[in-house]
Amino acid sequence: MEDQRVRLALERHWAASDAGDFDVEHEIYHDDALLEYPQSGDRIHVAARTGKAASPSPTRSGLAFAGLPAAVALWVTEFVLTYDGKPSYAVSIMEFHNRLVARETQYFTEQFAPSPSWARLVER
Repeated sequence: MEDQRVRLALERHWAASDAGDFDVEHEIYHDDALLEYPQSGDRIHVAARTGKAASPSPTRSGLAFAGLPAAVALWVTEFVLTYDGKPSYAVSIMEFHNRLVARETQYFTEQFAPSPSWARLVER
């Protein structure tokens, strides 16, 4: 049952993010939560509430959730963000403590062509 509650909270979080509703988006975070973006080296404390609010508003598609048992409290969301018509593939890893996110790390990647060494194995 706890897994369903977290899944619903994540769906509400991502929908609010897409809608630019930062108050609802931030409901799942602890006040001292830390957001990390390894590709850019950014570390943002949610209490500041400026980091995500300053981000451009992408469209998000293809949400897929994976959770470990509730005792572990680690959830992964895969999605595609589209900025200016160009897809960016992303993974968000959220660490929950006492039902709120204490830490989130997001990884983004650009689409790339398969390596010539394995191109013959790739399905399109």
